[in-house]
Amino acid sequence: MAVDQHAAPGSEPHASKAVDQGSTAHRRKAWIVLALLVGLMLVNFADKVVVGLAGVGMKQELGLNDRDFGFIQSSFFWLFSLGSVLGGWLGGKVRARWLLAGVAALWVLSLAPMAFQVGFTTIVACRVLLGFAEGPTTALAMQVAHSWFPAHQRAVPSSIVVAGAGLGPLIAAPVLTWVISEHSWHAAFGVLAAFGAVVVVLWLIGGDAGPESAAAEEAPDGGTAAVVLPRRVPLGSLLRTGTLIGAMLLFFVAYANTAIKVSWLPLYLEEGLGYDATTAGNLVALPYLGSATAVITVGFWSRSLTERGVSNRVTRGVLPAVMVLGSGACVITYSSLDRGPLQLVLLVLSACLSAAGFGAGFAGLSDVVPALQRGAVFGIVTGFYSAAGIVAPMVMGNMVAAGHTRAAGYGDGFLLLGVFMAVGAVVALLLIHPDRDARKLAQQGRGATIGRPRGPVV
Repeated sequence: MAVDQHAAPGSEPHASKAVDQGSTAHRRKAWIVLALLVGLMLVNFADKVVVGLAGVGMKQELGLNDRDFGFIQSSFFWLFSLGSVLGGWLGGKVRARWLLAGVAALWVLSLAPMAFQVGFTTIVACRVLLGFAEGPTTALAMQVAHSWFPAHQRAVPSSIVVAGAGLGPLIAAPVLTWVISEHSWHAAFGVLAAFGAVVVVLWLIGGDAGPESAAAEEAPDGGTAAVVLPRRVPLGSLLRTGTLIGAMLLFFVAYANTAIKVSWLPLYLEEGLGYDATTAGNLVALPYLGSATAVITVGFWSRSLTERGVSNRVTRGVLPAVMVLGSGACVITYSSLDRGPLQLVLLVLSACLSAAGFGAGFAGLSDVVPALQRGAVFGIVTGFYSAAGIVAPMVMGNMVAAGHTRAAGYGDGFLLLGVFMAVGAVVALLLIHPDRDARKLAQQGRGATIGRPRGPVV
């Protein structure tokens, strides 16, 4: 197990619960926890997409226009960043079993009122609470997943966690569309609240963070990694690395695509392209099916490349950036096409590339962030990129309202999104370099340790 070789004399390695990571029991538990994390992510994203699925009925019942609906969708993200940062900070102080169960319980509380007759203000309040509670989910899930797997294996669990985000809408879209058509949009929220409560109970039974030794930085051959990060690095130094800056930018543009897909895709298919409600609900599932498949495939591919000696610069920097760039190109192309198979193929491909790049990119963060700081840093990163969820739905709503036709308004909105994604991906491609930045941080840590008086670390 790799530890800080430059710790002050008398200090103890952070490995109080050392276990054999190769044991069958450990591997079994790791995959059980990963499955539970997927369940949490599934509910997390089903909660996001339900307003889009219920959008037409909600607008009719409450007399909402496009700007009003964009306001509702944007409100979900008002406190999302605050929740991300706060949850990340708590991630290093509160046991993962209780923290994730607590935030998931808040999801249930925010969904339950929507099962009954509510007004515009109540809807906004419930979405704000839900966004605040869901803010830290991805960061905490990544932190927990990484605590069960050594460094060279993290691309796969990272991708599987992200795949859970795709499975949520994939399963929820057809099921909730049926619930809405057969009952009401209120019933869809009731179903999600009940399912969320079940997931909370399951997590309390079997979920928790992994042993501290699983966070050790190991080389693919099982030895000590060539670069051993200090136990802690000044936060300013971390946030100034090209990898952190590039990853946050890459995630920002990718999440803008996700936010618009979650918020507006069902309405785009129904109002902009003219599909009936049932067909639109079924088509919404296609991008999520593709995303879940692509993100896991790329995760295994990235791991395979790493184990064959390909640098993290390529597998966790170039690869995800190129994928998001390709996603942006697909968005630009389908924004000008009429309804048809080619447009749907490009729409699904865009979602696949964006999600796959997101999953591979997240693994690169653990290469430069010490294990003890991942919760806080992941929370900051999530808080930053989730701000795209505030802006993107409102911009799309304004573009739709300003278009000379609804189809033209949607086309202009997606064109702007595609250009934004392409530019952001190119800049991120130039910045992300996990190997280089890890070496710099390790050197800084050694220099700080050498210059520190001998004695206990406080």
